[in-house]
Amino acid sequence: MNTFAINGAGLGLRRELLPALESGVPDVIKFFEVSPENWIDIGGRLGKIFRAYTEQHNFVAHGLSLSIGGPAPLDMAFLQRMKAFLDEHNCALYTEHLSFCSDEGHHYDLYPIPFTEESVRHVADRMRVAQDILERPIALENASYYVTPPLVEMDELTFINAVLTEADCPFHLDVNNIYVNSLNHNYDATAFLKGLCGERIVYGHVAGHDLDKSGVIIDTHGQAACDPVWQLLEVAYQTFGVFPTLLERDFNIPPLEGLVVEVEHIASLQHRYGART
Repeated sequence: MNTFAINGAGLGLRRELLPALESGVPDVIKFFEVSPENWIDIGGRLGKIFRAYTEQHNFVAHGLSLSIGGPAPLDMAFLQRMKAFLDEHNCALYTEHLSFCSDEGHHYDLYPIPFTEESVRHVADRMRVAQDILERPIALENASYYVTPPLVEMDELTFINAVLTEADCPFHLDVNNIYVNSLNHNYDATAFLKGLCGERIVYGHVAGHDLDKSGVIIDTHGQAACDPVWQLLEVAYQTFGVFPTLLERDFNIPPLEGLVVEVEHIASLQHRYGART
């Protein structure tokens, strides 16, 4: 199913990195990812710089506010703006979180969807509408969450697989989110990973996280990825074959050379486990 124009190891493009990238993009970085909401309305000099990057490099778009599982109607105006952005910047792929973030307004956070049959049908129906408007598939990412959904008819793994099957959509695998959820909700991360619909994976994320003073692990993308997350990525490659994988870093961003070390680690694991057959 991996037919999109990305491969290898990637890095999330943040504005703080632009000065360091002016002298050239390191060879190990094969694609970039952006959240369109951070760039859609950017014009002027910064907009021109961004357009130059999307003309010269492969990009994927990782959305934050589609609210695919939300109760409020889909924002059609937002979807039209998103389509224009994806077309203008020739994004190889658009992905979103399997969660919701709006009802009678935007909540600026990602909330878990009830793990129910009704939710499966609800998300799949909204996916079909959104994909028709965007004229491209949307890959859904397994999301981190900190509160158990109010309604649970099935476990998280069964719910994710049911949505992917009912919507017949690609899968964006985030191994850090599996690790974070496994600690916060007390399940076996490796068993969970191996139970996912691996044939639907189109690309993956690795990232770091922080320990809140309450004892909850928070998916901040503010630290380097830890050893258990790297080990989960290895298990994913061993189980499903190698897929394009990107390093997320949104806060506490180190110099570019520090991030490149982690991207190189992704590339080395991909080389070790070979290409997907």
